[in-house]
Parts: sequence; structure tokens; C-alpha cells
Amino acid sequence: MHSCASASSYPSHSLHQTPHVPVKKSELYSSLWKSCDELRGGMDASQYKDYVLVLLFVKYVSDKYNGQPHALIDVPAGGSFDDMVAVKGEKEIGDKINKIIARLAEANELRGVIDIADFNDSDRLGKGREMVDRLTNLISIFQNPGLDFSRNRAEGDDILGDAYEYLMRHFATESGKSKGQFYTPAEVSRVMAKIIGIREASLNQVLYDPTCGSGSLLLKAADEARNGVSIYGQEMDNATYALARMNMILHDAPSAEIWHDNTLSSPHFKETDGSLKLCDFIVANPPFSNKAWRNGFDPEHDIYGRFTDGVPPQKNGDFAFLLHILRSLKSRGKAAVIMPHGILFRGNVEGTIRRNLVRKGVIKGIIGLPANLFYGTGIPACIIVLDKENAATRTGIFMMDASKGFIKDGNKNRLRHQDIHKIVDVFTRQLEIEKYSRMVPVAEIEANDYNLNIPRYIDSTEPEDLHDIEAHLRGGIPDRDIEGLGSYWQVFPTLRHDLFESTSRTGYSRLKIESTQIRPTISLHSEFTAFRASVSRAFDEWRARNIARLKSIAPGDHPKELIDALSEDLLSAFAAVPLVDAYDVYQHLMDYWASTMQDDVYALASDGWEAASAVGEADRKEKPEFTVGKQKLKGVLIPAHLIVERFFFEKQQALDTLEEKVGSLTAQLEEMAEEHGGEDGLLEEVVNDKGKIMKARVAARLKEIGRDPEYADERTQLERYRSLIVEEAEASTQLKEARTMLDHAIAAKYKAFGEEEAKSILVEEKWLAALDAAVQGELDRISQALTGRIRLLAERYASPLPEIAAEVESLTRKVEAHLARMGFTFETMLNGKALEEVH
Repeated sequence: MHSCASASSYPSHSLHQTPHVPVKKSELYSSLWKSCDELRGGMDASQYKDYVLVLLFVKYVSDKYNGQPHALIDVPAGGSFDDMVAVKGEKEIGDKINKIIARLAEANELRGVIDIADFNDSDRLGKGREMVDRLTNLISIFQNPGLDFSRNRAEGDDILGDAYEYLMRHFATESGKSKGQFYTPAEVSRVMAKIIGIREASLNQVLYDPTCGSGSLLLKAADEARNGVSIYGQEMDNATYALARMNMILHDAPSAEIWHDNTLSSPHFKETDGSLKLCDFIVANPPFSNKAWRNGFDPEHDIYGRFTDGVPPQKNGDFAFLLHILRSLKSRGKAAVIMPHGILFRGNVEGTIRRNLVRKGVIKGIIGLPANLFYGTGIPACIIVLDKENAATRTGIFMMDASKGFIKDGNKNRLRHQDIHKIVDVFTRQLEIEKYSRMVPVAEIEANDYNLNIPRYIDSTEPEDLHDIEAHLRGGIPDRDIEGLGSYWQVFPTLRHDLFESTSRTGYSRLKIESTQIRPTISLHSEFTAFRASVSRAFDEWRARNIARLKSIAPGDHPKELIDALSEDLLSAFAAVPLVDAYDVYQHLMDYWASTMQDDVYALASDGWEAASAVGEADRKEKPEFTVGKQKLKGVLIPAHLIVERFFFEKQQALDTLEEKVGSLTAQLEEMAEEHGGEDGLLEEVVNDKGKIMKARVAARLKEIGRDPEYADERTQLERYRSLIVEEAEASTQLKEARTMLDHAIAAKYKAFGEEEAKSILVEEKWLAALDAAVQGELDRISQALTGRIRLLAERYASPLPEIAAEVESLTRKVEAHLARMGFTFETMLNGKALEEVH
């Protein structure tokens, strides 16, 4: 059985004083995912997700609503997670779980939603004891203390929402191309939610997703609305519809209306007069290029008037969904729709539809996304932004090519935090950035026959690094290439003159220093030093503004609100710093948050600063930070090395000195054994069958040869070896004792931690120190980039062609002279006579 791999606490007799060790979110989620192995084997990911998510649902509603009168979800007797726990190990466990779920479904009109997975299916879960063990283990996984939702910690920061998101992403990844379409990547969902301007929406406004899948996109958009919105969604696939219903309840949106049917042939949400319900905001990720979109209705005579701008082609339904969405928007409504790029340029009737939409002004923007983001397809997609407000006066379409901003994540690509932020910033502010974004006038689109393919309007290709023929022929570095580094010279105006000097030829310069001195000249230059100070100042000012906020984290705080505030302030702090990409600095914080800081903050928000002094047992696969008795331990939030650096620096130095001494003595012993332990060596007689030299054999051999002069040299080496063995043993004992003393001092310090000490170490010496190092790394990157470019130019034109030709001629003469001395010439070598003469 797989169990959740959270750090375990000291036993009751240990030195540690806190009641429990914080469960790290990252460890909890990965353990939860690994625990799905309990179901693998009999089914694929698209099937076992139904079992795991149903159990997660039952656990959540049981924790949150059980025993509460007038709760949104009724947890009846015999229909709770506790009832599942009670049947663990029982022979009829599968059938009993089905009945428990059926009671919960019946009480809440969730038939066909949470009861779609058969927990008594022997083909998938195994027969007899195999099924009993598998289901028992699976229930035990959800008993993990980290999955306790009764305290309702969430409210915007729920561990549940993130756990569900984690599972859904992994299920989509493993489900494969044909079965992963139920999930829109969270990063893309966030972009769509932000660019439609839903943040200031009100509760009486409507958010709709006509192809809602598992509801992840719909929920991300709803989360963005700070005041709440009314949620509507429709999904055709039965199993995916069930996921969406559960997802709404799991994310505290049980009033959301999710309907199971075909949106195009049977749209469910309508006004009182039978027309389509009009919505304020729509987000959608429809199935790409659906060939069966006409099934069940006659689009040429559509009763809802969706296809007045043209009926999409019979075998491609991309525009069918887009036109449905457009018809469902209010007069000031806004939508963001994921579409394949083909919709931007395909001809015939699609060209006609596109022309009509452009002329109406309803397309506000088009955002080109990286390829391979989505789980159902690897093709690149785009976001079409529709906006009926001001459509009549719209004179252009804002286009963005964001296809290059991503990171590889397994076999998929993923938008980074900085990519998301940049897309949203640029789009919402309508910023024009070379090779990235521009407002394209409708007149220009019309001149291109309404083709909206992004590369027609934005050339995002990198400029070719052109070689200068004259420089290759006559030497010198072209001033054109040096001026291409203009962004650097604006910050370091005199550095250029310290690196380069003019030549006698106009338009060409030469390097004033040796190539090896480029990097130190840049790094030590007064202007670079001043620049480094300005970057450090920007970070220090951000640090000063936020350190009190970090040290005042308290139980009940919302970590997501904290990181939002921190990251936005950091982005603002570096917005005006030249050469440094503020989004890169922002990404450093978000990466550190994801890898380390998030776990720490969630622990503090759950358990207070007492959690900072928590220690736990090291995982069997990792090296312990310190050891007390047989306990191999580590600091859960504060690593032991920070304790040592703050309180036990001298002890660690003494320990390091002893380690060096032991290492030196061991090396001397190994060197002697290698030099004298071989055949006919002076230590040959004391080497055992395994090639080792043992102390007892050395002593026996010394006794055997006594003071016989014949063995004087051997005795000298044996006595030296024995002396080293004794010295190494004594040093090793001292080292062991010193390490034990330090380990006990570390453990005692964790126990005696004061809150202010914990705050200082965790906030300043762990979090802020790591971020400061990342910012300093940006400075190194800048100096490396400038150094690399200058060195490349210097080396490229270091040897003009005449010099190379002269060198070739000189080498040729030398080769000819050598050949002549051997009786050969180039001609004889080339025509094969030399070979005949050799033979």
C-alpha cells in the first residue's frame, strides 16, 4: 500500500514539543497521486480518475457538512466517509461502498453524478481478497490528516481545490490524446479569466461555458470574480458532466447550474421567450474541428439564429461553437474562446464568416499560444477574445504572438507564471511590443482578405546574426554590431569606450583588452558596480516593505493572497530597472513559492509559528540533517544548516576540521596500501584475500619479523601504517563525538526556539536569502550575456582573411618541404602514385 509521505513527528518521548508535524501540500499531493497506484492495473487513467475523485468528493462533503443542519449538502446516515471507513477489510466492501455512495447521491439529487463508478467491479478492481485489499488501502489514503476539510481552511486557499487541480492535471496527462480533453490547463484558464475583465463582475452577472468539460475553466473564471457570479455550464459527455458537478461542489459552488446535453443541438439555458440565455461573460475550450457538430439539428434553419453570418462547413464545427458563443453574449458581453489556428485563415465559408465578424467589430483580440499546451491535442491554439461592447466603433484587432513563452513539463508545454502575467498585462493595457504584440487596423486586415493568421501581422522570428564580409577581409569589429548592444551602453555609457577603440577605417572598432579580460572588465567596472547597487536597492526596498507582512503570518491567513501581494509588489519594484526583465524576477519568486515557500506558509497559516520549530523523520531516500539516538531527523520548515550557521558556527568549524583530518588520514592509508600492498610490496604480507589491510594482521606481522635487520624497510612501513590506523581511529572517535554533540545541540535548539528567532531565521535567512541570491543571479546573467556577445564578435573577426591565407600558405610550404624530404609531392600524393610507391 502507498501511504502519504508526509514528514512524521517525533514519538511522544522525543525532544520535540509540538503536537504534530505540518503536512506539506506538495508532499500530500504527490503522495495522493502515487496512491492512485492502488487502482492501476485493471483500468487506465481515464477510468480510475472516477473512483479517486468520487472518494475525494465523499471525504470533502462528509468533513464539511456532516451533522450540520440546513447544510447545502445533506450527509445522510449510512452515506458518509466514516461509513466507508467502517467497512474496511470486509468481504462485501465493494457492494457496501456502492450503497453508501447511493445514499449520499439520493439525498442530494446526485444520481448519475457520484455513482458512475462501480466499486464492486471485479474486472477492474480484482476478485475476492484483491478487491478487499485494494479498496481498504484506497480508503486509508483518504484518512490522511492532511485531507481534513472539517476546519474549512480553504475559503480561497482550500487544500482541496489544489489537490483536485493536481489530480485532474495528472489524470489528463495520463489519459492520452483521446481522453484528456476534459481538462483545460489551469494556466490557460487563468489567462482567459483575467482578459475578459470578470474581476469587477457582480453576483447578478452570468458566467457561462457551453462546453464546460470537468468545469476547471469555468471555476477559474468564477474565482477571478471577486464579488461572485452566477455560474452556468453545459457538457455533452456523461462522465465529464459528472466530474463538473462534483467539481462545483468541491469548490464551494454547489449552486452552479451544470446541464448534461449537446450545446449545439439542445442548448439548455434560455430566456423566457425561448431564445438563448444571454450572458455577461463566456469562457470555452470547445472540441477542435468537430466533424459531427450538425448531429441533432438543422443549422441552415437554426431556431436560435446563430448562423446568420454563415453556416460553418459540414466537417468542421469550430465556427459553430464560436457563433453559438457570440449569439449567447449580451450587448456588452465578453468571451474568451480557445480555437485552433485554422479558424484564422481557412477559406470558403469560414472566410466569409471571419469577414463578417471582423466587419461587425466583435473580435477584440487574438492571442497565439505555444504548441502542445492542451491534453487533447498537440497542435498550437489561440484565444479569440470577443467583446460586443464598443464593437461598432472598433477599428482594429489587438494581436499577440505569445507562442515562445513556455517551459517544458514532461511531454507537454506549460505557461509559466511570468508568461501568464505578461500576456494579461500586455492584452489588458493594449501594449504594443515589437515581435510580440500590436494593434492591427481593420484596413490592414481587409487588405489581407480578412486573413487573421498572426504571422501576417507580427514577425516574431529572431533576426539573423549577419556576418560582415569587409570585417572578415580586413579585420575590425563592425560598429553596427557594437551599437546592437545599445541597451547595455545606455546603462554603461563609458564601459563601451573602455572595451573598444576606433580603427583607421570608419565604421569599425577593435577590442582594447585581451579576450580573457572582457568578463572582469565588465564586472569590476564602476558603472556595472553602480548598476548592481541599483538592483540590490530595488530588492532591498521590496524586502523592507514586505518583511513585516511575512513575519506576521498567522493561523487563518490566506497564502494565495499573500503571494499575490508579494509578487505584484516585486514586479512593480523591478518594472523600471533597466536590463533586468521584471517578469524574470517575478518568476524567481513564483518558482521559489512553488518549490519551497508555499509549503512553509501553508504550515504557518494552519499551525502558527510553532510549526517553524517542527522536526520530522527524514525520508529513507534522503540524507538526515541530524541524528538523535536512532532517529534520523530533519527540520520541516527550517533546515538544520540554518540553525548551525546562526548558533553553532564554531562547533561546525571544529567538526569540519576533524572531518578533514579523518579524510587526510584515510587518504594516506589508501595511498600506502596502493603503493606497497601489491606484489613484492613492503605491505604485501598484511593484505587479506579481499585486498584490505587489517590492524590485527599488521600487529601480527610486526611481531613475526621483530627487529630482524633484514626486514627493516618493511618494519618502517608497517609501523607507519599502524600509527596512521591508530591516529585515524582516534580522530574518527573524536569526529563521532563532536557530531553527536552538535546533533543534540541542534535538537535542543529546535525545542527551545523562540518565536522571534524562528521568524528571523525562516523569513530572513531562508526565504529572503534565497530570493536575494536569485536576483543576484540575474546580474550574473546580464554580465555573462554581454561578455558572451563581445567575445563572439572579437573572435569572429580576430583573424582577417589575408592573415588566414598567409598562415595557410606558410603551413603549405612547410608540408611541401616535409614531403620533398620523403620524396613526395602534393601531385604524387593526389594521383595515387605515392600509394603505389609505398606498396
